[in-house]
Amino acid sequence: MTEKLSILVRVDLDHAKARVLAKGHITVHSIQALYVVVKRANALRHNLVLELDVRHARVDPEALRLLETCCKTRQLPVRIDPQQSPCTLSMLPPRHAVHAAHHAPARVAA
Repeated sequence: MTEKLSILVRVDLDHAKARVLAKGHITVHSIQALYVVVKRANALRHNLVLELDVRHARVDPEALRLLETCCKTRQLPVRIDPQQSPCTLSMLPPRHAVHAAHHAPARVAA
């Protein structure tokens, strides 16, 4: 898996849905780019339902925690979205967890 973060957005405005697909390595630093893309997608239409697909990404534990917080609060961090616009975000989690101690992929029980 590459270290480079790749982000693709698929939008269905007729059904008010968008999927943000991220591949590569998501860290607490690269997550900023992901937030910006999610913010832009969220601004496309009122009440857009966003799905963040990180199943094919390697997500560091702290970055995963930050993404989970955004999903729970339905808001992006204040530094990214000072207006705190509602953001209906759900996440398809990574298939493999990255442990903080040694960054080795581990199997996640299905």
